[in-house]
Amino acid sequence: MSTERRTPLDRRRVADTALRLLNEAGLEGLTLRAIAKELDVKAPALYWHFKDKQALLDEMATEMYRRMAAVTRLDPAGTWQDALRTMSRGLRTALLGYRDGAKVYSGSRFTGTDHAPQQEAYLRIMTEAGFTLAQAARAGMTTNAYTIGFVTEEQGVEPLPGRRREGYDVDERARMLADFPLSAAAGREIFTDYDTHFETGLEIILAGVEARRGS
Repeated sequence: MSTERRTPLDRRRVADTALRLLNEAGLEGLTLRAIAKELDVKAPALYWHFKDKQALLDEMATEMYRRMAAVTRLDPAGTWQDALRTMSRGLRTALLGYRDGAKVYSGSRFTGTDHAPQQEAYLRIMTEAGFTLAQAARAGMTTNAYTIGFVTEEQGVEPLPGRRREGYDVDERARMLADFPLSAAAGREIFTDYDTHFETGLEIILAGVEARRGS
């Protein structure tokens, strides 16, 4: 009889395993059965911790946030623009670290209060810069939604960095749209250089936030 003791099964360990499997199977292929097999337990054991797949996705999103927050720090002496840039860039980097990362994160709810310290710091920076609490909250929601939506589209083309889905060859697209020269040329602008696209869109949002301040 083996006397080796297994690492206790808890929510965080399950979520960590699920995130590792996500890059292999994608969201559609990620099942509780596959996670249980990786953990060397029976699938029903997972239901002690998660009532359904959405509950697991909530914990996965929370773990993704924990990892992001551990390396993303807001400068209390920085500008409000820098705070929004830091959070948006940090979230994009975190989501791109996992296949279908944006889909997992979108619509999920945090399972604890891990997000509260960064949120409190952000709201303090914004209100001290002259925004109302409502304006600060809406600015954060808008940039958050922009980032998640952007990465969702980005990962639709490149599920993982450097891996482009079939059908997104910009030269082939241009040939197909030869009768529509502007649309043909726009393909290279739309489906390449996502870093530049993201930063451009983020600056547009920041300009809008500034325009609404005090209104």
